[in-house]
Amino acid sequence: MTPEEVIDTYATAWGEPDPGRRKAILEQVLTPGCTYTDPRVHAANPAELSDHIGRILPSRPGAKVLRISAVDMHHGKARFAWHMVNADGTALPAGLDIVEFDEATGKLKTILGFFDPLPELG
Repeated sequence: MTPEEVIDTYATAWGEPDPGRRKAILEQVLTPGCTYTDPRVHAANPAELSDHIGRILPSRPGAKVLRISAVDMHHGKARFAWHMVNADGTALPAGLDIVEFDEATGKLKTILGFFDPLPELG
């Protein structure tokens, strides 16, 4: 898979309500020791991330995460912008993820998630 395909597949897991399918999606594109960290959680593997997503989805039924930028990549690391779209089509503020790819497998081994635009100076 291309880096864009890996990231887009990863994003689909954020809208998958079935725990088994969600975990299978994550295992397809994350290394077994992949870590995910955002302001609310640190998950140490795909199963923990799947469980975290499972706790968030009930508050946003039918929502999905979409990549809204190109994948900007160098030295096995990348950044991309995304936003969550609710089932009614309304979009939440954009976020930014910074990821690191495993060179041997092409899977993600680190994901750092940030919410909302960067705060301005002042």
